Amino acid sequence: MKRREIKKKKPNGAPGWMVTYSDMVTLILVFFILLFAMSQVDLEKFKAVSQSFQGRTILDNHTSAVPLENDHEKEKASEAEKRDPMDRLMIEVEQFLEENGLNDVVSANRTKEGVALVLQENFLFESGKANVLASGKPFLNKIGSLLKKMDNHVEVQGHTDDRPIDNYRFPSNWELSAARASSVIRYLIEQEHLNPKRFTAIGYADTMPKVPNDSAENWRKNRRVEIVILKKAST
Repeated sequence: MKRREIKKKKPNGAPGWMVTYSDMVTLILVFFILLFAMSQVDLEKFKAVSQSFQGRTILDNHTSAVPLENDHEKEKASEAEKRDPMDRLMIEVEQFLEENGLNDVVSANRTKEGVALVLQENFLFESGKANVLASGKPFLNKIGSLLKKMDNHVEVQGHTDDRPIDNYRFPSNWELSAARASSVIRYLIEQEHLNPKRFTAIGYADTMPKVPNDSAENWRKNRRVEIVILKKAST
């Protein structure tokens, strides 16, 4: 009798190599997903890094690509140096007035001539007198220190109201206003050893009122000393 041949059963499903191939493809896909995730740049960090390189060369000796606080302060200082000297003066004066609560007795204004500082009479002088009071000295000290950093010419103007004065020292408002302007200049020169040639004292008496001389409040406003720091340097 002939031996019957035993038929081999064909395996069901995908061939074995297909499983290995699928695993490999899956691993490659996961690998590329990880690469993609790692390549995403935080926008804020990227901006910080980008800004840190603006205006710098590759050879700059910075250990960090992100600007440090000291770098920021240096940039602010550099910007301040580029400002107009009159602008810098205004900023420092206004800051001093704000910190010391002096805005009600002193005002600072930028004019076409330069910077005008208006000081009320009661801040600097007693009525009818020309000796600088202690209350006004800290502000004059500040102005003197600022003037020491520049060489601009300074006009100091004395102003009064229209009520006449007549005493043994000041026969009229002309003498009083001129004496007050001179007292302020003398104080600035003595405190900071400034060059006297930089200063001009002018007494206007009541000829240049800020407001009409028709009330006690307006009289007060007109009694003042103005320190005008001119744009031009002294010669």
